[in-house]
Amino acid sequence: MDVAITGSSGLIGSALGRSLTAAGHRIVRVVRPSSSDTTGETITWDPVAGTIDTAALEGIDAVVNLAGEGIGERRWSPEQKQRILDSRVRGTDLIATAIAKLDRPPAVFLSGSAIGYYGDTGSDTVEESRPAGTDFLASVCVEWEAATAPAADAGIRTALLRTGIVLDATGGALGKQLTFFKLGLGGRSGSGRQYWSWITLADQVAAIEFLLTAEVAGPVNLTAPNPVTNAEFAKTLGHVLGRPTTVIPMIGPRLLLGRELADSLLLTSQRVVPSILEQAGFAFSEPTLEPALRSVTGR
Repeated sequence: MDVAITGSSGLIGSALGRSLTAAGHRIVRVVRPSSSDTTGETITWDPVAGTIDTAALEGIDAVVNLAGEGIGERRWSPEQKQRILDSRVRGTDLIATAIAKLDRPPAVFLSGSAIGYYGDTGSDTVEESRPAGTDFLASVCVEWEAATAPAADAGIRTALLRTGIVLDATGGALGKQLTFFKLGLGGRSGSGRQYWSWITLADQVAAIEFLLTAEVAGPVNLTAPNPVTNAEFAKTLGHVLGRPTTVIPMIGPRLLLGRELADSLLLTSQRVVPSILEQAGFAFSEPTLEPALRSVTGR
């Protein structure tokens, strides 16, 4: 299978590329003209300018769209929030429109999204039919997903990857927390009763590969089937690392990241389950937290 990937240098995109290559697939990375990473086959695009090498996409079997400004990379100024939105919506609209016009379009378009779509849902169990929330991240996800419409309208099977907290020791949310937990300085945030919906990087990649050929379209929750509270997550991680845990006063993250970003990352409660994935027959390699954390951390 020939697979084009946007966001191929990110945590998920790079792992996906390695996995697909190892399985014998041909990977074509969609990169900006200014990209210094020119390894392998590439297609050039510029979401800001609205340009893409459409001809190079002709005959590609599948497109996986993972590009977007990091949510927690810096404080949410009005300008940064606009960058987060534009990087997702413009890029998705650009590539969805391009593949919709091809004489030989891909059979499938898998486009990134996030469980932020649902907003804060408390302790409710959340399946894909849950309506969108009303906060900033929910509004971003709504527009992000809507930008895939040209591909879907052209008859390309389009799945929306509503991804949870991706666990990997080298990056993402867990990568940023590990040092603190290893020092015995990690712990629950706030009350700890907020639900965190997680998935290992390995299962994230495996789920995307599964969706390349599974006859699934529309929103798909990419989360493990057993979400946990923030307090349980912290306690389990401390146990795996053999370190004590504490309570993290929110004043620190709020000073560092700003209240809106810190609260969105740490206090929002989302008990999301992968109903569509499981109904389609996907089997998680790490469905429960402690074995998942032991696998990810090598403990």
